[in-house]
Amino acid sequence: MNYLEAAQEIKEVIPEIENELKRNRKQNSYSVIQTFTDNIKDRIKQNDRNILFLCLKKMDDIYRNGDAVLKNAVEHTFIYSLDNSTAFCSEEYRKMIFSHISKDLQTVYSSQIYNHGI
Repeated sequence: MNYLEAAQEIKEVIPEIENELKRNRKQNSYSVIQTFTDNIKDRIKQNDRNILFLCLKKMDDIYRNGDAVLKNAVEHTFIYSLDNSTAFCSEEYRKMIFSHISKDLQTVYSSQIYNHGI
């Protein structure tokens, strides 16, 4: 899957994101994942769990099926933002969010957190 296919799949989960995706002049893997990540952050803040969990599943699908650049974008944009996105959540809500993130992405997250600065 490339970034154009990923954008199409994201629009299937969140149709209203289409305008945000179009606003990016330089549409590429990183801009698509950044827009999706920003939307996920908003869902976390709004406690919109149903859509949030669908988005997390879609992010996993993109990571699992994406090309190398898309996977890199997920690792360096979405995963890197998780701490900031969940910083003000209750411990219970944070655990629930992480329980909806695939084991593969949790492994990448753990690797980033525990190897940061090494």
